[in-house]
Amino acid sequence: MTGASTETQDLVLDEVQDGVAVLTLNNPRRRNAVSSELLARLKEKLDAISGDESIRVVIIRAEGPVYSSGHDLKELLEGDEEGNAHVFAQATLVMEAIRLLPQPVIAEVGGLATAAGCQLVASCDLAVASEEARFATPGVRNGLFCTTPGVALARAVPQKKAMEMLLTGIPISAREALQFGLVSRVVPAEELHERTMELAQHVSAASPYTLAIGKRAFYAQIGLDYGPAYEVAERLMTENMQAHDAREGIDAFLTKREPKWKGR
Repeated sequence: MTGASTETQDLVLDEVQDGVAVLTLNNPRRRNAVSSELLARLKEKLDAISGDESIRVVIIRAEGPVYSSGHDLKELLEGDEEGNAHVFAQATLVMEAIRLLPQPVIAEVGGLATAAGCQLVASCDLAVASEEARFATPGVRNGLFCTTPGVALARAVPQKKAMEMLLTGIPISAREALQFGLVSRVVPAEELHERTMELAQHVSAASPYTLAIGKRAFYAQIGLDYGPAYEVAERLMTENMQAHDAREGIDAFLTKREPKWKGR
């Protein structure tokens, strides 16, 4: 992967460090709003990563003091019904691409994440936030309820807290976000990228095949009752056990050596 040169392409920068793809939202002048252009670029990057076996973990971060202010309200206001529907559908495709991506995705949040920006954080598998980060779904204040952001939010935090955020628009702190499960870690601002990379590298040490099947299994069972959830888990764990990397990893553990992953 390489950083691109046009203005549109530069809305999302990318680099790869030791198997970790770092995607950077790069429109701080517009508070990294998830415009249709930015969504298209982010989707392209995720699609390319999905088929790249050399990438084991993805980080989504942002330039500037705002992680993302959500949808580009000017674009929505100027669009007709068809255009608006296209933008919301694009956002759903990106959020689902994150969930369905074989590689784990970590949000690195250094500033304010609101509306669809908060949705982006909630859609990632893990999230590391600086102590200065804030999160909100303030659409109710301007007449456009954060309905699609609420889908991811309600699956990341308890229902009553999600409704409070959606009905009031009041921002929550990074510590509150940690308490309610929206983020997985809170770190000092000056250590944010370093600590996020440490987490990514720790995750990436595992077999990429095991990470992929584990992520798929987690989301396949999480919304089910216990019986159906265990059926899914049993089937996928049996599939996992037949893979080279499972047998290699177990043998390496029993013989006290480092495993040699093949990615399958």
